[in-house]
Amino acid sequence: MIRPFETKNLDAIMEIWLNTNIRAHHFIDSHYWKDNYDLVKEQLPTANINVYLEGNEILGFIGISENFIAGLFVKEGVQSKGIGTQLLNSVKQDVNSLKLDVYKENKQAIQFYSKHGFKVYDENDLEF
Repeated sequence: MIRPFETKNLDAIMEIWLNTNIRAHHFIDSHYWKDNYDLVKEQLPTANINVYLEGNEILGFIGISENFIAGLFVKEGVQSKGIGTQLLNSVKQDVNSLKLDVYKENKQAIQFYSKHGFKVYDENDLEF
């Protein structure tokens, strides 16, 4: 089930944010993500966030600021099961276009977004 973020979910989504960033961005020292944890935790609730739940467990989330995807994260172990697609589709219906930045080294993310109709406009910029 997808529903809007509630403040009580902040710790759960931050755990997914940290673990997924460290794993997906192996080319960036993990200290970068750990050092920015508190800042992101403070700023994250200012975005429009949808969470994906199974039972009471949050398995993923997507954050949107206007038409910019601030992040799409799915918990390790349940990736490639359609959760990211459902989260992306949950916001596509509300906007005319979407943009995001992806590190060129994050081939899995680029492949995911390309599969969903996003085009690369420059080295780190995808748009739908």
